[in-house]
Amino acid sequence: MADQGDVTTDRLLDGRVLLRQPARGYRAGMDAALLAAACDARPGERVLEAGCGPGAALLAAAVRRPEARFVGIERDSAAAALARENVALNGLGERVEIVDGDVQAGFKALGQPVFDAVMANPPFFDDPNALLAPAEEKTGAWLADGGLEAWTGFLLKAVREGGTITVIHRADRLADLLALLGGKAGSFRVRPIHPFADAPAKRVLVRAVKTGKAPLALLPALVLHEREGGKHSAAAEAILRGEADLGWP
Repeated sequence: MADQGDVTTDRLLDGRVLLRQPARGYRAGMDAALLAAACDARPGERVLEAGCGPGAALLAAAVRRPEARFVGIERDSAAAALARENVALNGLGERVEIVDGDVQAGFKALGQPVFDAVMANPPFFDDPNALLAPAEEKTGAWLADGGLEAWTGFLLKAVREGGTITVIHRADRLADLLALLGGKAGSFRVRPIHPFADAPAKRVLVRAVKTGKAPLALLPALVLHEREGGKHSAAAEAILRGEADLGWP
């Protein structure tokens, strides 16, 4: 990690991705890595990430899927500027674009054609009274204007029929995610993410197909850490290094 005032330069995917991001406030971590690993875009497909921040998940997904094209939207101008720097820093300008936009304004406001796949790590909270106030620089990443409904509605509008929606979120919001997406999407695949093998899931990865009709499938869980020593599990370490994907059988 290199320090440059208020911005650090970090390495993802075992050094294959360089990421400039704020030294304080919300910083990319495991959630972004898991979302990128869950992106299974095929050659030639167009992928949108809603709320891409400085581009951690977006760029990692683009490196993992070198024959797909990616667009990230971000409402925070400073984060969007960093994302554009990161696109250039990683030499991905021909396949990755950053667009200024706000999920609350709706997909139509972007003026983009619908995508083959969309993905997001929506803010985890809708109600500012539900948690201790986060630091000011983290508020936009933690609190969702318009709630989870605005995010799922945006994603459903942004993807074509038969296209995929991939979301990582809190495990206790799983029922809300399924309900909000279920009117127009189906063929759900749900992967629980556990901090330890003997602890409840804290996150879920949910993948849906717009107009999909297949039954819901609960996939094998991913365990992130070992109790002894607190190290990453072998599976989590392989994902962080870019040696493994999170598939959707």
